[in-house]
Amino acid sequence: MALLDELKNRLHIYHSVEDDFLQDNILAPSIDAIARMTGINKDSEDPQFKELVLERGRYAYNDQLEFFEDNFRSELLGLSSTLLKSDEEGDSDGGS
Repeated sequence: MALLDELKNRLHIYHSVEDDFLQDNILAPSIDAIARMTGINKDSEDPQFKELVLERGRYAYNDQLEFFEDNFRSELLGLSSTLLKSDEEGDSDGGS
């Protein structure tokens, strides 16, 4: 299922009138913001990344963005730490 369709389901939107608005003004900025906050690639298929994008989209749509970072701080940090762990595991030369 496309991210736009998942967001529409979450927001209980069953028409396509708002599709362009949702894509350009809610989803795209949410993808950019979560990628910036976590360091995860914007093209990531990670389910946690996708979940955070959808949740931020929900907050943005409901004009509640000021609460998003505080309410999802642990999830944002957790996702960031998975990137750090994968970087450390990829460093198999012992730092030399």
